[in-house]
Amino acid sequence: MTDKRRILIVEDSLPEGAMLLDILEDEGYEVNHVLDAELGLKAYREDAYDLILLDVMLPGKDGFQMAKQIKALNQDAPIIFLTARTLKSDEIQGFTLGADDYLTKPYDRELLIWRIKAVLKRHSGVEIDLSGTYQIGSYLFDYKNLTLTRMEEVRRITKREADVLHMLCINAGELVKREDLLLSIWGINDYFNGRSLDVFITKLRKYLKEDPEVVLINIHGVGFELRYPKQ
Repeated sequence: MTDKRRILIVEDSLPEGAMLLDILEDEGYEVNHVLDAELGLKAYREDAYDLILLDVMLPGKDGFQMAKQIKALNQDAPIIFLTARTLKSDEIQGFTLGADDYLTKPYDRELLIWRIKAVLKRHSGVEIDLSGTYQIGSYLFDYKNLTLTRMEEVRRITKREADVLHMLCINAGELVKREDLLLSIWGINDYFNGRSLDVFITKLRKYLKEDPEVVLINIHGVGFELRYPKQ
């Protein structure tokens, strides 16, 4: 990687921390490993990190408490929780605190790398394109002002519709997984939000139907892909 992403690991187990550090350095990331929440907060305040891998069960202050303090400093800080516990209540608490993902130990190396890349991609895209406009075939999508314009017709769309379309635009021509949309926009991947997502996809497909070269593909049970001619 030419532009190294920086990752902070907060993990009280030396062997696990060392393993994660080796894996991530092999992938080209710049990594710092600390053993508890206080050291993690100190490291985060003193330096810039693109992602935090945060163990839930830490000595003293736990990972959830640290996450609250990190989010108070930077609401958009990307966090992936790591835990040996499998309680659903823990997972819900993690996402409620604004976590981007939640991995249960032992985790598969390839899955870990994929999840990290997905979170980094989402956050880099949001930072770059948050106020952007997108030419989607014959449509002009203004994310900041929540408008979709074709010729002289301007359609005002909802914030949630705009969030979904924005994420599809950032990843135009690529599959965006359902779980990534749900976790990034709703903060939780469950049945009810999944049904809401399907409704928004149907609405967006209807809004874009006047241009036959704009296609919103549904890969059943997996995700969605927005395709349109690039200008």
